[in-house]
Amino acid sequence: MSTTPEARLKDLGITLPTPAAPVANYVACVQSGNLLVVSGQLPLADGKLFATGKLGGSVSVETAVDAARYSMINLIAQVKAAVGDLSRVKRVVRLGGFIACTPEFTAHASVMNGASDLAVEVFGDAGRHARSTVGVPSLPLDAPVEVEGLFEIA
Repeated sequence: MSTTPEARLKDLGITLPTPAAPVANYVACVQSGNLLVVSGQLPLADGKLFATGKLGGSVSVETAVDAARYSMINLIAQVKAAVGDLSRVKRVVRLGGFIACTPEFTAHASVMNGASDLAVEVFGDAGRHARSTVGVPSLPLDAPVEVEGLFEIA
């Protein structure tokens, strides 16, 4: 297995996109001391939403897992833009997942594993993190998933 996050991304066949610019009155990242807070990222692929809709409705769990993975790719792109070298990530401290779903939907954790699994694939043991996952009635642009993160930076 490769030893750097960039090499692991390459092994996974992942090219980081240009980070999405904020669309309202906020910034993509804020660093305070050795902590980097990254604003919520939607599941953009090639600049467009990978999927739209709600879990328990038009979006399957499998599609939403992939959407969470795309959200994590976009989160990692923001981290790289903020700190330059992903090897500076000492720890993925926390991920927060928002799942747009119907009231009956309860498989939130399975969906968020798309992001969590990629964090571990890219950062190894430093990618193991605390996590919250909540269901919400809607997300921006009708996205099914949004993921935010907190990273410890060397």
